Amino acid sequence: MSNGSGPKPDGAPSRRVPSVSALVCTTLVGIVLLAHVPDGDGSRPPTTAQAAPLLARPAAGPPRDRPGPRPLPASDASRIRIPAIGIDVSLIPLELDGAGALRPPPASAPTVAGWYADGTAPGAPGTAVVAGHVDTPVGPAVFHRLGTLSRGAGIEIDREDGRTALFTVDAVEVHPKDRFPDDKVYGGTGRPELRLITCGGDWSRDTGYRANTVVYATLTGTR
Repeated sequence: MSNGSGPKPDGAPSRRVPSVSALVCTTLVGIVLLAHVPDGDGSRPPTTAQAAPLLARPAAGPPRDRPGPRPLPASDASRIRIPAIGIDVSLIPLELDGAGALRPPPASAPTVAGWYADGTAPGAPGTAVVAGHVDTPVGPAVFHRLGTLSRGAGIEIDREDGRTALFTVDAVEVHPKDRFPDDKVYGGTGRPELRLITCGGDWSRDTGYRANTVVYATLTGTR
């Protein structure tokens, strides 16, 4: 699948965007290769059936039809915090490989997450993407509990300009890899939004994780 120009707000500079299918597959194939030996049932992320009830929980953020905060200008991201699941880690920039696929965080750094640095900056208009490992052969990784988030949970992303983008979770979904909704996950609405992605769903020793866990969040504040 060749690279193209993904959705972007009016007046925004053109950015090189990853091949959507390649980003989904390659980022998470890398994670699957690292996650082929879960450390017992207790270390596995929620299955599709376990994650489904999360979607029924009420949102704590403002109604979607109300104006949100003023978007931030572009700036590199440096750190992500998700208090509900105990995440407070550095963010590293992720880039595309020669085939136009997003490189995952390095296998040697399972406790860091990465953001697509050539895409939308967290807090700027558009959809920012953050990816991380769910587990490794030695145990759980940074996004191991991502699928346990519920609507209304807060996500904070520190930026190099000294500002912090505050997001509120709208939904947590588990999508089978062979039916991944590219447009829904990566498409923009013109508002500053965020997607957190890792492996999830059912696990097979032959194929690894069969789905992706995706957290959908919207900018609800800045500081």
